[in-house]
Amino acid sequence: MRSRGFTLIELVITIAIVALLASVALPVTDLAVQRTREQELRRTLRQIRDAIDAYKQASDEGRVKKSVGDSGYPKKLEELAEGVEDQKSPKKDKIYFLRRIPRDPLATDPTLSAAGTWGKRSYASPPDDPREGDDVFDVFSRAQGKGINGLPYREW
Repeated sequence: MRSRGFTLIELVITIAIVALLASVALPVTDLAVQRTREQELRRTLRQIRDAIDAYKQASDEGRVKKSVGDSGYPKKLEELAEGVEDQKSPKKDKIYFLRRIPRDPLATDPTLSAAGTWGKRSYASPPDDPREGDDVFDVFSRAQGKGINGLPYREW
């Protein structure tokens, strides 16, 4: 039995089939990567928002020092990880709401701090026009574009 080599036509057909399969697989891979990043965004938003809510609850319970007129929300995002003095603790232990501030998984600027990757909304700003202010009431992604669900990342 003699071994048979590929003819030029068979080689061209093989390359065309591989190219066709690669062109179909690439968009599916891109979609999977986008879905993973969006799941990470949802998870980190939930984590930070839960920590902000816990801070507010501790403030309402008198465990976090606040002045007259303060909203009870953290002054800056970093306070959630740096901790605040527990006003009800005899030893004035610190209360921590996050181990660390997570980065926005869609942020592209590596020079920004983790807290700097997020857009922040103060309690005094309207929901349709979030702006930074005296406190951090909510966070949102600064990433451009829309998610798979059709909503801009900024509105998540």
